[in-house]
Amino acid sequence: MKKGTVLIVDDTEMNRSMLADMLSEEYDILEASTGAEAAKVLQKRNDDISLVLLDIVMPEMDGFEVLELMERNGWLNRIPVITISSETASAYIDHAYDLGASDYINRPFDEKTVQRRVRNTIMLYSKQKALEGMVAEQMVEKERNNFLMVEILSNIVEFRNGESGLHVLHIRTLTEIFLRKLQEITDKYPLPAARMALIINASALHDVGKISIPEEILNKPGRLTDEEFAVMKTHSMQGASIMQDALQRHEEELIQIAYNICRWHHERWDGRGYPDGLQGDDIPIEAQVVALADVYDALTSERVYKPAYPHEEALRMILRGECGAFNPLLMQCLQEAGPHLEEELRLRSLSDVSEANIRALSSQVIAGGKVSSRTLTLLEQERIKYQFFASMSNEIQFEYNYQSDMLTISEWGGVRLGLSTLIEHPEGNGELHRVFSLEDFLDLKHRLNCATPEKPIAGGMYCLNVKGEKRWYKAVARPIWQADAPDEVTGIIGKFVDDHEEQLRLEQLRRMAEQDSLTGLSNHASARSWIRRALTAEGKQYAMLLLDLDNFKAANDAYGHMFGDQVLQHVAHMVKNSVRGGDIAARIGGDEFLLFIEYKGDIKALARRIFDALHGNYKSFPIRVSMGIALAPQDGNAYETLFHAADRALYAAKKRGRDRYCFYDSSMQDLLSVLSSIDN
Repeated sequence: MKKGTVLIVDDTEMNRSMLADMLSEEYDILEASTGAEAAKVLQKRNDDISLVLLDIVMPEMDGFEVLELMERNGWLNRIPVITISSETASAYIDHAYDLGASDYINRPFDEKTVQRRVRNTIMLYSKQKALEGMVAEQMVEKERNNFLMVEILSNIVEFRNGESGLHVLHIRTLTEIFLRKLQEITDKYPLPAARMALIINASALHDVGKISIPEEILNKPGRLTDEEFAVMKTHSMQGASIMQDALQRHEEELIQIAYNICRWHHERWDGRGYPDGLQGDDIPIEAQVVALADVYDALTSERVYKPAYPHEEALRMILRGECGAFNPLLMQCLQEAGPHLEEELRLRSLSDVSEANIRALSSQVIAGGKVSSRTLTLLEQERIKYQFFASMSNEIQFEYNYQSDMLTISEWGGVRLGLSTLIEHPEGNGELHRVFSLEDFLDLKHRLNCATPEKPIAGGMYCLNVKGEKRWYKAVARPIWQADAPDEVTGIIGKFVDDHEEQLRLEQLRRMAEQDSLTGLSNHASARSWIRRALTAEGKQYAMLLLDLDNFKAANDAYGHMFGDQVLQHVAHMVKNSVRGGDIAARIGGDEFLLFIEYKGDIKALARRIFDALHGNYKSFPIRVSMGIALAPQDGNAYETLFHAADRALYAAKKRGRDRYCFYDSSMQDLLSVLSSIDN
C-alpha cells in the first residue's frame, strides 16, 4: 500500500526532525521551515499530501495565515491540518479551529500521541470535515529554542533583580502588541516582519546592563537616594557597552537593535529622558516601543519598592503623562490595545530553558529507539549552547530531580566547589555537606517547600566552604511543577551567586554605622539598642556609668582641637581597657562616655576600680572624670529610666566638686540633667 505523505511546517529544525523521526516509518515526509515555503509545497503537491502538521507561531507568515491560504484555495476540504504549538491559551486554539484546523498537538511531543492523532485524523477526515469541540487543556511550556542566548542572558538579569521571570516575557509580549498596532494605524514606521521579530526578541535584553548595578541598590525596598538613582541610571549605558563589545566581533542586526534598546529605552519624547536626552524621533522606534512596554509592566507588577497598580490605573497614569512623555502614536496604540492587554499577558506562559529540559527532550525520542543522526546532532548543539552560557555566567547552577533523587551541578560549579557534577541522594551526602552544611541545606529545602506557583522563587544567603575558604553565596531557586498536576513538584532549578565581597562590605558598613568614627567605641544609637536588649533578661544585675571629662574645654583652648581629639582617643582607650569584652563602652557626646556592665557582688568596689583606672595624664594634660552610676533593676529596668538616673548622678558628682563619682539615689530625682539633651 502506498504510504501517505505528511507535510511538517515548523520554523524550528529540531521540531521538524523529531516529528519526522516519529512518523517516517509510516509516512513519507515533506518539510517546510516557513509559512511561505509551505504555501509553495502545497501549491505543487496538494494532491499528494495526506495531512499537514502546522506550527502556529512562525515569522513572516504564521500558521493562521497558512490556514487562511488553504481555505481560500479549497485545500482544507481535502487536506486535514493538525496545529502544533507551545501556545496553550484557548484564544489560540479556538482561532485555529475557527480557521479549519482538525486537531491540536502541544509541545513537548509524545511519540505515541503524535502517531495516534496523525493516523486517526487521516482516517476520519474523509468522513467528517472537522472534529469540533476538541480543545487541548494541557499547560505546556512555550518553546524557547530560538534566541537561546537572549533568553538566558535576560533571565540572569531577572534572577539577580529578584523579580519573577515574567517581566521578560511581558516586555516581549507588550512589544509585539504595540508594534503590530503601530503598523495598523500608521505607515510612518514601516517594519518588515523579520525586523519586527528581531525587535521583539531583542526587547528581552533591555535591562541587561543591570547586571552591573550593586544588589543593595537593585533590590532596595524603599525610595532610592539621588546618589543611588544616579548609579541605577548607568544600567542603560552599561547594557549598550555590552552590545557594543559584541558588535565589534559580530555585526548582527539583532545586536544592533539590542544596542539601541539598551541605550535609549529610558529616553522620553520631550527630551527629558536619559542617558543622552534624545527627543522625538531621534529615539529609535524600537527603543520607544520598549520604553512604553517597560513603564506599563513596571506599573502593573509588584516590585520590592511598591505594590502593583491595577491595569486601569496604570493606563490612566501613562496617558496623563505621569510616567514621562511618549510618542503620540504610541499613546494611540496603548489606548486601542488597552482593553486587551491584561488578558493577553495572562494568556502567555513562561518557559524555562535548562539542561534538564534538553535531557528530557532527548529521553523522549531515545526511549522510542528511533533517533536520527540529525536529531542527535541538534540535541548535542542545544547541550553545548547550554553549557557555554552556564560557564559564561560564573554562577554555580544546579538542578534536582525528585524521581531519581539526583542533584546535578553545572560543570563550572562543580570545579569551583570541588564537587562531582552528579550527586546522588544529596540530603545524606557527606561530600556535599562539607561544602554546604546540612543545616543550611535543610533551610533552603524548607524555603522551597513553601514556594507556590504564584510565588515560585525562594532563596537565602549561605556560607559555603569553597576548597577550605568560607565564602558567602546568595541562593536563588524555584520548584518545577508538573504541567497537569500543579501540586506535584518534579524538580528544582537554581543557582548560587558569589556575594562574599558584597557581604564583607555590608558588614563593614554596619560596623561603621555602629561605631564612633573618632574613638572606635560604639556610638550612642548602637549602645542604646544593645542595652535595651540586655535589660529584657531576667535575674541579672547591671550598672550604667556615665562619664564626663573634667576641664576638657581647657585642652581644646590651650592646645587646639587636634590635641583635644587625641585626648578623647586616649580616654576611649582607657575606657575600653577598664571593662570586660562583653561589656558595652560608647562615646555618647563630645567628651561624654557610657559604660554598661553586668555585675555580681560588690558594685561599689567595681565602680571604684573603674573610676581609678580612668585617671592619668595624656602628655601634659591631666585626665580627670566625673561619673554618675545607676543600677538595674534597683533604679529602673527601662533604658530611658536608667539613663536619666545615671545622668542626674553625674550632675550630682559635678555639683559636689568634680573628679568624683556618685551612685543615684532618690534625693537626686529633682536635679538638673547633664546629658539628657544628647539623648533627645
